[in-house]
Amino acid sequence: MHSLINKIQSKIKSNIFLDYDMRKSTWFRAGGNALGYVIVNSITDLKTIISYSDQIKYYIVGVGSNLMVRDGGFNGLIIKLGKNFNKIKFNKDTLSVGGGVLDINLAKFAQKNLIKDFEFFSGIPGTIGGAIKMNAGCYGSQTADNLKRILVINELGKIKYSRKDELELKYRSSNLTDELIVLKADFSCKHSSASEIIKKKNYIKLKRETSQPIKEKTSGSTFKNPPGEYAAALIEKAGCKGMKNGDASVSTVHSNFIINNGNATALDIENLGKKIIKQVQEKFGITLDWEIKIIGT
Repeated sequence: MHSLINKIQSKIKSNIFLDYDMRKSTWFRAGGNALGYVIVNSITDLKTIISYSDQIKYYIVGVGSNLMVRDGGFNGLIIKLGKNFNKIKFNKDTLSVGGGVLDINLAKFAQKNLIKDFEFFSGIPGTIGGAIKMNAGCYGSQTADNLKRILVINELGKIKYSRKDELELKYRSSNLTDELIVLKADFSCKHSSASEIIKKKNYIKLKRETSQPIKEKTSGSTFKNPPGEYAAALIEKAGCKGMKNGDASVSTVHSNFIINNGNATALDIENLGKKIIKQVQEKFGITLDWEIKIIGT
């Protein structure tokens, strides 16, 4: 497989790192290696890489805030969108945002331009591409709220626009498959005063700092909230708060966060999650769904 990666490398300008330790690029700081890791800086390079998708699998990542690679690693290419996909453009009532733009940078741009209802992105640790795929949100807002359309490229290298109503955006989900890569998103926007935007942003910041273990090695919320319920409350009532498995533990600050206390393996974390799912199921008859993306073997 390395020979195939070398062949791909000879045809692109972006640099592929072989046998890349994914612990360096995921917030959990746990897990195995990918065959290759590449920060793609042009659509030309991206199309070239995707043209080999029938020979080697790929997975698109943002900042690794919602991802865990199993200890056996990922037998393919990990792709991260580079500088040419990190641009934001503002035209009248539309924000065009590159798929690789950090959520927090979109929140900062909106604040600077007095655009409201993007404050919640300051509380989401990821990129716009990932936020769209999972319809990320917090504190009563979600990505779908202001979204108009997205530009995607599929595994055949075909690029097309998809309207918001074609994406089946629901709570923490969409119909976008792993193979689809979000290149750009267009959002509608409305204006407000600087004081109102700052007030809302500061509220979100304070809520995160006081209710989440933001300084620990976590991957954000571990499980999705079941309909009409809060995962954190179910986990705590099921007696899982503070539960440990190896060097992984359930946060005592917020029960829906699993923490790597230093040397946890991906298996430690995944098995702890399975224990949580089992205990919640036994006590409440509710099956929790992972919000964290888990890939590899």
